Amino acid sequence: MIGNTATATATEMQNNFGRYLAMVQEGSEIIVTKNGKEVGRFIPRERAISYLTDSLVGILIGDTDIDKAREKSLKEKYEVTN
Repeated sequence: MIGNTATATATEMQNNFGRYLAMVQEGSEIIVTKNGKEVGRFIPRERAISYLTDSLVGILIGDTDIDKAREKSLKEKYEVTN
């Protein structure tokens, strides 16, 4: 089951944690549900790092002045006007 995705209820995850941990160690992703709704995911460490890096790339692409972006964000958050 390397690289696949599986779904488990919170109860199944609790009762069979060792099995699901082994699946993640082999490269699978486990979607955890509770009352039919997704509440979390267990993913291999390498995929987590890749996911975070890919998310930041979308933010950091382009000519962005970090100081200006931070200042704009703070002004919007605290409604500071000049």
